[in-house]
Amino acid sequence: MKAKTNKELVNLYYEELWNEHNKKYVDILFADDITFRGSFGVHTQGKEEFITYMDSVLAGMPDMYHTVEHVVSENNYAAARANYRGTHVNKLFEFEPTNERVKFSGASFFKFNNGKIVDIWVLGDLINLHKQS
Repeated sequence: MKAKTNKELVNLYYEELWNEHNKKYVDILFADDITFRGSFGVHTQGKEEFITYMDSVLAGMPDMYHTVEHVVSENNYAAARANYRGTHVNKLFEFEPTNERVKFSGASFFKFNNGKIVDIWVLGDLINLHKQS
């Protein structure tokens, strides 16, 4: 397979991993010691902890969909602005289920090494999410 650009890797992260729930992309995209920090105070280290985090998010919003608005990339870094939407059917972190559609936006910052994502830091619009809960 031809090496992917950092922008392409970011788009695969959202489309294949999150939108399609295709967990084989964890091994394709991530370094073994991937670090993830999320807006809900989540911090994971390694692929297995990330999968546990992903499973908890998808349990709360099984139809969660990520729409990437912009990706910018320079050297070993990329940043993406995205919109997230889904139906909140189960508890999601401290949020009790509302059975309503929710929508919020955020920015994610990625670091790469040798064609793999080694670090992700997500900053979501939690104020807007709180208003919908």
